[in-house]
This record gives sequence, structure tokens and C-alpha cells, in this order.
Amino acid sequence: MGRMSFKDRFSDHAELYARHRPGYPEELFAYLASLAPRCRRAADLATGNGQAALGLARHFGEVVAVDASAAQLAHARPHPHITYRQTAAEATGLPDAWADLITIAQALHWMHFDRLWPEVERVLAPGGVIAAWMYDLARTDPEVDRIVDRFYREVVGPCWDPERRFVDEGYRTVPFPFREIIPPAFELTGTWGLKDLLGYLSTWSASRHYLARKGEDPVDEIRQELAAAWRDPETPRPVRWPLHLRVGRVGHLG
Repeated sequence: MGRMSFKDRFSDHAELYARHRPGYPEELFAYLASLAPRCRRAADLATGNGQAALGLARHFGEVVAVDASAAQLAHARPHPHITYRQTAAEATGLPDAWADLITIAQALHWMHFDRLWPEVERVLAPGGVIAAWMYDLARTDPEVDRIVDRFYREVVGPCWDPERRFVDEGYRTVPFPFREIIPPAFELTGTWGLKDLLGYLSTWSASRHYLARKGEDPVDEIRQELAAAWRDPETPRPVRWPLHLRVGRVGHLG
């Protein structure tokens, strides 16, 4: 049951994913820890290479991070507070009422909601918190953003899975059967060179679909145009990704 079928969109380029995906802000994890009834135990579902789990480990005594992909977990960074397990988010194998906080980072749209939410309710302790988030397209400056937007909609647009609509809608249309908490605004930030941005675009699931279907790297279609807009490829630029969160609480504080 722990290895139920799932849409595996990232195992074939797990190393690339680990290298080019942005990290999450510390302020996000401090905020979520402040909402949890206690900071004993947290679970990170569909952890990938453990980016969110590492943030949780700075605030929780024990973190269990699960992912159905062995390839992704092979690139997860070890931490004394984190236990990594290969299993599906919908069947964690964790005890009842175990977690004070459950997180799902940039992965909720891939999950089976009818199986996921009962599992979350089972695993959360009374008063426990569930937080799921996704980030928008990378933003740098209007000229670069215009090219990235065209790549997203026109070049690889037909290659996105249907679930991508939940991301386009900022997770607002995801069924969320919890007592909702309205969070403050957060965003990811970084400083990237052109190579970093190109590598990030190549990790998109739609980019991998395009490559599989056509045998060509879709990033090549915008590489020269993006380089011209970036001007000096070695010059780093500030990059940001607005975050969209759904946060809720289950049960009542004990």
C-alpha cells in the first residue's frame, strides 16, 4: 500500500532537480512552527530531495520525510533530526495522531485528494496543522520574464499534465477540508546566473515531457533569446518566486 501508483515526473532527473530547484525561506518554517500545537514531530510528504524537511528540522525534534521516488530520496541531504522513507504521501505508515505539523511542498497537485486528506487527518495530532504550498514562475525583470512566460505557455504549454491547473490557480481550487488559516505573504528569493535559470527550466515536468516526445531539449528554443535578454551570462540577478499557501488545522487542542 505504501507504494501505490503515482505520477513519477522527477525520478529520471533527480540530480538535476536537486541542483536547480530553489530553497524555501526560513521565515516560512518559523511561521509554521509557531502555529503547531507543539514542536515535537513533523512530517513532510512528497519530500523529493528533502528541501522542506531540512527547514522543518530546525524547529522540530523529529521529522519524517516520505517520498515514493527512490531516485529523489537518493539525493536527500542527511540530518540527525530527519528520517527519510520511501512511501506514498497517501499511505505514510505513521502512527495515529503522530504529527504536530504536516507539510507538502510543491507537490499537492500530484496527489489523490480522496486518499490524502483522510491520511493527513489520521496522522495529525489534535490541533495539528497541515500546510501545502506552491510557487509561481521565477521573476527577474520584465524582458526575461516575458521569455519565461512564453516558454511556459507556448513552447512547453501543451506538455503540462492536467494537474498543473491547480498550480496555475494558486491551489485556490484544491479541496481543503480543514479549518483554514490565512497566512502572511511569503516568497522564495535567490541570486542566479543565466545557467541557473536554464537549468531550472529544464527540470519542469513539461520540459521532460517535451524532450521525451520530440527528442529535443525545449530550452534550446529560447536559449539564445534568453541569453540576449540576460546580457552578461555570468552576471547574477535577483530572482523571486511568490509562494501560495493553504494552511489549516484539524481537531482541537488537547
